[in-house]
Amino acid sequence: MAPSLSRIQQDAGNNPLGLYPAFQLYQRDVYRRLVDRFGLSNVYILSAGWGLVRADFLTPSYNITFSLRADPYKRRRKADRYDDFRMLPAETKDNVVFLGGKDYLPLFCALTAEISAPKTVFYNSANAPSVNGCNLRRLETSTRTNWHYECANALVDGGILI
Repeated sequence: MAPSLSRIQQDAGNNPLGLYPAFQLYQRDVYRRLVDRFGLSNVYILSAGWGLVRADFLTPSYNITFSLRADPYKRRRKADRYDDFRMLPAETKDNVVFLGGKDYLPLFCALTAEISAPKTVFYNSANAPSVNGCNLRRLETSTRTNWHYECANALVDGGILI
């Protein structure tokens, strides 16, 4: 989901550089809930524009996505060159959990390939994604678009245990 311009426009006078913690750029309340539950240092945002950044990474407003439904100028394509950040330390021992759409899964796999900690990938499709070195867990839901927000809320509320 692209960052919220309305939030940024409201604060423009108080923040001349226009930088915000990454999780605050998104309209959905689930990002704040994840940070409240797990802490700023344990929540990472997988961004089509920046890579894998910590929730508190100061980020300018941007509008880049892997979604084919987005306007062409907003889309990141496989052939595009990005120097993605991977702020998650390679030596992390905590379970790394992926909650996102299938378009983001290749970037997640590429940016976490060197991490030996357990990795859990939630998915919603009828067929499990093809990923190496990850535990796969299907979220049983009738929600098809943005199902990962339902998954994140269930994780925060304790309905899903890792």
